[in-house]
Amino acid sequence: MTLTFLSKYNLDLKIVVVAVVYYLAAVFGYFLAFEGTDALPAWPPSGVAFALIILLGRKSWPGITIGALIANVMAFWNMPEVPAHTIIAISSFIAVGSTLEAVIGNYLVKTWIKTSYPFEETKNAFRFLFIAILIAFLGSGIGSFSLSANGVIGTDAYLKTWLSMWVGNVVGILLFTPFILSIFRKYQVSFSLEKTLEIVLFCLAALTLIFLLQIQVVDEAFIRALPFMVLPFLLWLAFRFPLVVSMSAVLVVSILAIYSTTLQIGPFVLGESYSSMLLLQIFIGVISITTIILASTVHERSVAEDNLLKFNENLEEMVKARTKELDSQIDTRKKAEESLQKSNEELSKRNVELDNFVYSVSHDLRAPIASVLGIINLAKNEKDNSMKDVYFDMINNSAMQQDDFIKEILDQSRNSRLDIKRERISFEQIIDDTFEQLKYSTTTGQQVERVVNINQDKPFYCDPWRIKVILNNLISNAIRYRNGRDPIINVDVSIKNRKAVLTVEDNGRGISKEHLDKVCDMFYRATDDGAGSGLGLYIVKETVDKLQGDIKIESVEGEGTKVTFEIPQVAVTKELVA
Repeated sequence: MTLTFLSKYNLDLKIVVVAVVYYLAAVFGYFLAFEGTDALPAWPPSGVAFALIILLGRKSWPGITIGALIANVMAFWNMPEVPAHTIIAISSFIAVGSTLEAVIGNYLVKTWIKTSYPFEETKNAFRFLFIAILIAFLGSGIGSFSLSANGVIGTDAYLKTWLSMWVGNVVGILLFTPFILSIFRKYQVSFSLEKTLEIVLFCLAALTLIFLLQIQVVDEAFIRALPFMVLPFLLWLAFRFPLVVSMSAVLVVSILAIYSTTLQIGPFVLGESYSSMLLLQIFIGVISITTIILASTVHERSVAEDNLLKFNENLEEMVKARTKELDSQIDTRKKAEESLQKSNEELSKRNVELDNFVYSVSHDLRAPIASVLGIINLAKNEKDNSMKDVYFDMINNSAMQQDDFIKEILDQSRNSRLDIKRERISFEQIIDDTFEQLKYSTTTGQQVERVVNINQDKPFYCDPWRIKVILNNLISNAIRYRNGRDPIINVDVSIKNRKAVLTVEDNGRGISKEHLDKVCDMFYRATDDGAGSGLGLYIVKETVDKLQGDIKIESVEGEGTKVTFEIPQVAVTKELVA
């Protein structure tokens, strides 16, 4: 729209636009002038200037001064009896009065009403009417004073001239200011069949009234009653439509009334032009004020109804939200009770496991020591030196068994406590180190054959210590539980889609089917030969879980075991939790 267009440009353009619009409004006002009187029934520039300064800001006031000066100079220039310097003086005074009228009105609107659109509340509409009357009093007072001071009107005509100018300014403000301000409001336009029919009926009614005015045979009483017949239609529009629609109708009715009266047609024609004009001004003022007040009241009521509706909706939403919150609290409480019950069950289970752990640990730690003490007693009484070497081997085996068990306990403790580290993994180095560490695990002279296959195109990042713990336990199991023949251990590594898949396969004793589901439990032994502590595969399973991986064990008794585990790469941005 024009207002949006003007807001993008500088102040000079705004001033020029205001001056041009003011001048055009003045030309239109002179067009509606009555014959035989120098006063006007309505002065549109007053309303136009007031509206524009509210919309564009007080800095646009020079446009009002320029427009008013040009308009008044052009009006008085056709009066040859008035000297040029007098015309300039009168026009300057009137221009100053018009400018002060708009500037003070804008100031009062911004400070008293505190909104640029005073037609949303009834009290603000009444304040606007008071401001219109006040600023029109100022503008007309300065204008009539300048005419009297320069001798254009006499003292006897001063009051009459001032009253005519004052009423004309008030009518101009009441007609044009609300109309212009309402045009630049943002409306949600929604057309319905019902409202379209109402607009059509109003237009037909207006055309009917205009037609009746043209018929000479119509009774004079009917013609005098026409203003009263118009009022219900205007009130209807004010009640049913936004202010821009009802003020458009008021503006059209007012212009038609003025124009028909200048043609000596209609209910406002009296014997004297001045009396006709005054009656017409009163009619226009009444319908304008009534329409503005009613439209403001209806809007205020609509807003109150909408707020009440929203409040009810919000209240319902609040009730629903509160109900949902209470349900949520109930659910939370139930879940908390269930969680507490599960925690208690879990705690009881952990207590049992802890008791078993303490028993197993104490048993497995004391068993090698008891064996060592017994062997030492035997060695003290032994005379044969060759048997002492056998006893030393037995003591060594017991010590190594206890050392392995302590290492497993430490590995399990570190796995549960330490955070995951992210380092580049060299699978070849870890596998070589593991086999090198376990090369003395066999005391029978059997050779361990290893087959290693690593398929890795890209770097892989994970926790090297945990991978080493997994491989150490799997490879040591493959060596420990050999099947009377040289152990053959196949280790395959494959890196795909940021995941590492490792397989450790041996030709050992294997695990029977009834033990496969339990071999990863703590202290579970699938054999009774006492070779292991029952912690190895448990540590493997816990370590793989810590790395957020998966493990799968396949075994055939007497043929061998195949363990496959898959672990993801540790991301750089991933938050590592112990």
